[in-house]
Amino acid sequence: MNPKTTTVADKSFKMMISAETIADRIRVLGGEINRDFADKKPVLIGILNGCFLFMADLVKQIDVDCEIAFMKVSSYHGGMESSRTITEDYDLKMAVSGRHLIIVEDIVDTGNTMRFIVDKLQAKKPASVSIATLLFKPAAMEQKLDLQYVAFEIENKFVVGYGLDYKGLGRNLNAVYQVVL
Repeated sequence: MNPKTTTVADKSFKMMISAETIADRIRVLGGEINRDFADKKPVLIGILNGCFLFMADLVKQIDVDCEIAFMKVSSYHGGMESSRTITEDYDLKMAVSGRHLIIVEDIVDTGNTMRFIVDKLQAKKPASVSIATLLFKPAAMEQKLDLQYVAFEIENKFVVGYGLDYKGLGRNLNAVYQVVL
């Protein structure tokens, strides 16, 4: 059940994207990845912590042979705005030279964290790097990035749920909620 409103820590949120709508869109993205990566055996690289629900549901829709890996990179540090300071808590632990990589992210807003990740992975000489994100905030974008698989474009509002948190809470909500100011 998706409540229309919820409270996370000290903020109120209203539903923005339902669990059913998210599931429908992820099925479409999975089909696109199956088509684009047939016979390529991509490596899906999840960016922790926020990607975990999106990544789990996305890989269930992918039929091509693929491998899974993770990195942990952050710029929010529990608040409602990017700190612009990127911390890398867990680096990629596999060789990816010559491989097709798909970065799986919960949200791309300023693009600064994603630019950091893409540059770091490009230095490892992969065959290709693609980006799959649940949410994209075009109005917040500060970097030039090519996002191949975008589930939803949203307004530049703070959101929680479906892996995204506020003060470490709310990741377990199965829909996406926007803050009520």
